[in-house]
Amino acid sequence: MGRGEADERAPEGSAKRGLWRLMLRLPALRGRLQILTGRSDSLVDLCEAYEDASFTLDRMLREPGSANAAMIKEYQTICSEIESDVIQYCLERPSDVPQ
Repeated sequence: MGRGEADERAPEGSAKRGLWRLMLRLPALRGRLQILTGRSDSLVDLCEAYEDASFTLDRMLREPGSANAAMIKEYQTICSEIESDVIQYCLERPSDVPQ
């Protein structure tokens, strides 16, 4: 009934949206991200965190004025750090996963 191994699951909700955002930001890793999110709760958690941070950053960037300049910088840093964590995670996985 499933589409692969029994322990594979597709991300849902904010994790899925975070995966989509990461796939847009990291096109060279799209295939690996799709495969690995079905195998790793840790990567799903990173996708969810990325969605939350990206959504908040996008919302702050749409607000007029620079009252949020420090928070914008902080969320840009958070998004960048999550991207780095995702890249590192993908590169540490076995080579049988497409690049």
